[in-house]
Amino acid sequence: MSESELETTVSENETATVSEVIEETTEIQAEATTEAEVVTDAEVKVEAEVVTEEEVKTEVEAPKNDFASLGLNKALVAAVESQGYTTPTPIQAETIPLLLDGRDVLGQAQTGTGKTAAFALPALQRIDPSKKNPQVLVLTPTRELAIQVADAFAKYATKSRNLKIVPIYGGQDYQIQFRAINKGAQIIVGTPGRVMDHMRRGSLNLKELQCFVLDEADEMLNMGFEEDVKWVLSQIPGQRQMALFSATMPPAIRQIAQKHLNNPAEITIKQKTATADTINQRYVIAPPRQKQAVLARILEAEPTEGVLVFVKMRSTTEPVADFLAQAGMKTAALNGDIPQKQRERIVEKLRSGKIDVIVATDVAARGLDVKRISHVINYDLPHDSEAYVHRIGRTGRAGRSGEAIMFINPRERHLLKRLEHATRNTIEQMELPSNRDINLQRVAQFHEKISVAMACKEIETFESIVEHYRRDNDVPLEKIAAALAVLANQESPLIVKNEIKQASFDNGSGRGNSRDGRSRSQGRDFKSDRKPGRNRNEPGMQTYRVEVGRSHEVQAGNIVGAIANEAGIGRKSIGKINIFDRFSTVDLPEGMSSTLIGTIKNIVVSGQKLELAPMSNSSSGSSSSGSGYSGGRSQGGKRPFNKSKFKTKQRKKGSTAK
Repeated sequence: MSESELETTVSENETATVSEVIEETTEIQAEATTEAEVVTDAEVKVEAEVVTEEEVKTEVEAPKNDFASLGLNKALVAAVESQGYTTPTPIQAETIPLLLDGRDVLGQAQTGTGKTAAFALPALQRIDPSKKNPQVLVLTPTRELAIQVADAFAKYATKSRNLKIVPIYGGQDYQIQFRAINKGAQIIVGTPGRVMDHMRRGSLNLKELQCFVLDEADEMLNMGFEEDVKWVLSQIPGQRQMALFSATMPPAIRQIAQKHLNNPAEITIKQKTATADTINQRYVIAPPRQKQAVLARILEAEPTEGVLVFVKMRSTTEPVADFLAQAGMKTAALNGDIPQKQRERIVEKLRSGKIDVIVATDVAARGLDVKRISHVINYDLPHDSEAYVHRIGRTGRAGRSGEAIMFINPRERHLLKRLEHATRNTIEQMELPSNRDINLQRVAQFHEKISVAMACKEIETFESIVEHYRRDNDVPLEKIAAALAVLANQESPLIVKNEIKQASFDNGSGRGNSRDGRSRSQGRDFKSDRKPGRNRNEPGMQTYRVEVGRSHEVQAGNIVGAIANEAGIGRKSIGKINIFDRFSTVDLPEGMSSTLIGTIKNIVVSGQKLELAPMSNSSSGSSSSGSGYSGGRSQGGKRPFNKSKFKTKQRKKGSTAK
């Protein structure tokens, strides 16, 4: 039993879809076995058949490999079994009894091992439904995961007493969350930034907190949330149970565990990660501003059938699908906002060949199994190797060969090495198709269309029309044929002229190499034309102003984490940050779409909307009063060294600066 199977999304015939939860009231409703009251405003209310204490206490002989043997009550066992699962995974079998006994747990397990159920089931059993303040707080790195975890809690609580689960995350209206929390929520699942905002506003009272769960802790730190997590931990009650789950255990995670966990039981679940031999894995280096063009070129050059293109954020699906459609491809977007019936129609069109390319998020692609999928393309990399293996496993099935292509940012070489280690395979770099490759293929396809047209029954009629035109206008047949080709091709250019340069990994200095391996900055002294106090962007980066600063008690890590979480921009792709009194500046990749910029504008950090706006290079970073952030490390607010000012002071003292 995999976690992805256990945490299935809410289908359209249930009370509400996940997309309706986000768009309208952000409500997750569990489907009860009896008619339940419809509850709005992001809360989950479970009102189902209540299991009496006598029934719970009834001893039932059960085999040692089922959920009942772990100490769970009959209501929770029935809820899990109603989902079709009877055998706990290793992480569930090890963790559930410990959490039921009140122990703290430090668990190392990948996504897909069933860890959500491992902490959700014992948390539900220990909750006192008569208390209306939050008793369980789960911190997750992304809003997608927050929604998934809240949905899992709701499904496991379908046969329990009345419970309310509220997901809180950035990008959602505060008033909706205020109303849901005020109605009495026992379980809060949220992202660090929004949880901090509610705690500071006083809208989230954690005085009665019994259990704190830190899910995907390493990913949380990778996204820049370390300071946020530490702040939350410093504010919650000292007498509470804590469970920390992480795929890896870097020193920072160990330090948090040693400081905040009380004699924890350590559980490590080692899972073999391997890919099928029938899948050919390749990667292409693509800066963010080139990704759409690179994707279109690969899809045109590769001999494909059905293609799945995976992106990280739902806001990316439609822009990418629209771009491919404009390039003449039969494509559709698939995300959590798509109603279930429409989703089924899209999948059926992919199966029948009416659609060739689907651009999807992980959540939307769950359960998607189409035999004609020849290619899986990771347009955005997933958060761990398990998710990567799960994605590419949708091709190369039943003995057929499959292709897996992933896009790597020039700064993300380390992610490639991590995936190669996890899959125990060497992932080869693919050459980006050149203009010549594309043009040869287009001409060949055009020749094929001519051959097909020559078999048309009305060919003789058209021959007569063409001959009549030739006699009347004294034009060679070659010219007429070329003119007809222009008409047939309409406004689409047959020959590609704009070459896309092959990118390469950064050489460690922060600037990428050109195709021949030489640094882009080779032969040019950037210091010679740099003015004091002026910020020169790295190639491919643009400086933006955001309306949050030191007066709002913001730190660079807060900005990095919020942008990485809400906009899906990798932490390594976020450049230098300067924090001033009332605003900050941040370097982000050039060529971001208007949709992505709009998303970042509405992100709330420290109670302030970012209101992202581009700045000119001459104005960015001109003040030396800001604290800096570059490549994920704070510069501690040091002022830049002004060489000319130093020389002036030396001359006044009568000495010479050498």
